[in-house]
Amino acid sequence: MISTSTPPRRPRWRSLALLALCLAPLLWPLHHLAERYYQDQLASQNRQTLDLYVANLLGTLHRYETLPQILSELPALRGVLDDPFRLESVTNANRLLKEIAQQTGAEVMYLMDVSGNTLAASNWDKRDTFVGRNFAFRPYFIEAMQGKLGRFFGQGTTSAKRGYFFAAAVREHGRVAGVLVVKVDLDHTETLWGRTPEQLLLTDQNGVVVLTSRPDWRFRATRPLSEVERQAIVAIQPYPTQAPQPLVLGPGTWISQTRDIRETGWQVSILAPQQLVDRSVQTVMAIGAATLLVLMLLAGLVMQRRRHYIDRIGFEAHARQELEKRVIERTAALEGLNTRLKSAVLERENAQQELVQAQDELVQAGKLSVLGTMSASISHELNQPLAAIRSYAENAEVLLDHQRTEDARGNLKLIGELTGRMASIIAHLRAFARRDRHAPESVALQPALDDALALLAKRRRAMAVELVRDLPDATLWVQAGETRLRQVLGNLLANALDALTEKANPRTLWLSAETREEHVHLLIRDNGPGFSSQALAHAREPFFTTKTRTQGLGLGLAICDSLMRTLGGELLLANHPEGGALLTLRLRVAPAGVNLQSSEDPSA
Repeated sequence: MISTSTPPRRPRWRSLALLALCLAPLLWPLHHLAERYYQDQLASQNRQTLDLYVANLLGTLHRYETLPQILSELPALRGVLDDPFRLESVTNANRLLKEIAQQTGAEVMYLMDVSGNTLAASNWDKRDTFVGRNFAFRPYFIEAMQGKLGRFFGQGTTSAKRGYFFAAAVREHGRVAGVLVVKVDLDHTETLWGRTPEQLLLTDQNGVVVLTSRPDWRFRATRPLSEVERQAIVAIQPYPTQAPQPLVLGPGTWISQTRDIRETGWQVSILAPQQLVDRSVQTVMAIGAATLLVLMLLAGLVMQRRRHYIDRIGFEAHARQELEKRVIERTAALEGLNTRLKSAVLERENAQQELVQAQDELVQAGKLSVLGTMSASISHELNQPLAAIRSYAENAEVLLDHQRTEDARGNLKLIGELTGRMASIIAHLRAFARRDRHAPESVALQPALDDALALLAKRRRAMAVELVRDLPDATLWVQAGETRLRQVLGNLLANALDALTEKANPRTLWLSAETREEHVHLLIRDNGPGFSSQALAHAREPFFTTKTRTQGLGLGLAICDSLMRTLGGELLLANHPEGGALLTLRLRVAPAGVNLQSSEDPSA
């Protein structure tokens, strides 16, 4: 009898090794693509964070930008410049500056004469008072004396606190009689940056770090300083040191993104650790290597099965002479082999299903990571109203158990108001990222007016004020700044509602617009008590108001008038012949733009 058994053969490992060498170079482009992808993801996230921080910083500065020019018209301050040795005038000026600083949130306000000597200050009663100090060496004093709006960031030589300074000239009979300075505290902008791996870095025109989330980086130079810059630092003393030490960052340690702030000459940078990208790339490479190993094992399995098949064919040819004698034995052997093949195929199908499931879980994990990044920016703002809604809902359940339906209805009403507040928070976060532009641009008047009305819709309905609109169907384009125009419209409409609170029903508010030559006239009229003769004469003056101190500071119309003049427009105040106040916004006609969509719902 011829033996039909053959020794089993091992897989050709040399072929597998050659296959591995051919597939291994595929890991290099995988590494490059993964690194580029995660760098782009990190850059996109940091770009959004950078936009929010710059918008917050500029918003803080814009709040105080026009304040020195407005306050320079106060008679109490001019009285000190006329007679600086009069104790009563100096005392009144000190108290006035302190009161205004407390109301506006400014760090300090002070008045200097033409020699740079401080005559009055809001911190006159503090140990580090500016009264009697001379700041003529500061750039903001020199610029203000030249008739410009002085700007400067530095650490105070008296208070040792950092701040941004705005300065404006105080004029008397056409000449510069002094300088009024407002110092803004920017330390809180550093606290806005949470405990994240990314680091904040804000440098001035000298390349010196002035604001940062890393205290040990503060007041260090990011580039070599020229001799002229070193002399200027010694002269104006913007830092606590006259020779800033260099900031040394390890090469390849950080991924940097930078944005210029043209208004201040600063640069804002976000430094993300390279490890954030390296970890993700290493994970992708590990998955790629595991996939390559699986492919090699599958290839070895296929090769082994192929050899088994060849061996079977040879075995059948060699044993054909004894087929009749061993047909039963061979049939049993073939059935066993068939069973093993089915089991192997089933295992392969299960492995493929597990691989597909693992890929789906990886995609889902990526989606959850992106969703977590997007929701982190608003979760903190929504936690408080969500907790309040939960508390009111629990209280309502208890009240219903005790048959106190009216109290339970009150809780449900509060829950409705809180949900509205949550929607307002989300809309505010969306608008917060939008950056205002100082350059004149084309703005659609109707959407801007709709936004302002939407913010006051709840109050208008509560007061039962009827709104009468007489606006053309065609979009009116005006030359303005989009955010500042909305600020002016919101302020004027709020003033109109304030005036209607003094009148019994019916209460009506009329809005109309028309184009005259090269200007668009927007008319806002109410049927309230109107302006008194004194109000018409002094309404544009800062701090003049007919309201109580708790209702307003008297800066609303003054700021609106200043903003309108900045936009190249004009604000006109008058009384309507049929009663009530009539306000007219006169704006230049602009070419048609592209933004027609309102960010708020005017019917809300």
